[in-house]
Amino acid sequence: MRARRWIMAGMLAALTAGAAQAEDGRFTLVLKGISAGTLSWSGDGAPGGAYAVRGVLKTSGLAALLKKVRYDATAKGSITAKGTYVASSYAEDANTGKRQSKSSMTWQKGVPSVQESSEREPKPWDIDPAGQKGTVDPLTAMFATLRDVAPGQECKVNLNMFDGRRASKLILSGRAEKAGKVTCNGEYRRVAGFSPKDMSEKTRFPFTVSYEPAGGMMRVVEVAMDTIYGKARLVRD
Repeated sequence: MRARRWIMAGMLAALTAGAAQAEDGRFTLVLKGISAGTLSWSGDGAPGGAYAVRGVLKTSGLAALLKKVRYDATAKGSITAKGTYVASSYAEDANTGKRQSKSSMTWQKGVPSVQESSEREPKPWDIDPAGQKGTVDPLTAMFATLRDVAPGQECKVNLNMFDGRRASKLILSGRAEKAGKVTCNGEYRRVAGFSPKDMSEKTRFPFTVSYEPAGGMMRVVEVAMDTIYGKARLVRD
């Protein structure tokens, strides 16, 4: 009986560890054919449980000589049995090259509240966080988009985001498969909280996400997008 209990306990531990197995990824940001930075993240989580993720984005190479940018963030929440991400907390430490800031958000019953250390005068286009129920933070959205998925589950991202000031939307659709590789069409959309100049400049940013098989799962190997700075790609290292 004792041996049987040990065997059952070991099997349960293995299954639990597999369900919340840690994942990580590192991408190089290529802008106009030049390496401009890196994006790295690590996280874990599975449907029906909690998730936690940390991400770091920073400039490198020539871009770092021109402008040093660093974004370091953490996020936590839960994933429903159907795979929906529910954010609970988010914190970021950012250096844009012009200013440094630290901010954080928490969600209660799906509604975010914002705490921010850096002072900022209110703007006419600011939006009320109370109206952003059901949103997730940018890091959670990135994690949901870039993590490994089971074959056939690609291109199933539809998230409303809130970064503490601005509301936006991220969508993946249009799954296409060829020779075992999968491509999705995506769109990042500015919704509210952006300045009139930003909204007049551009509101929709199309991109594509490419997957390749990796150990029985499908892994994102490249994200190609249009930015206000030109064509850019995130290429998995």
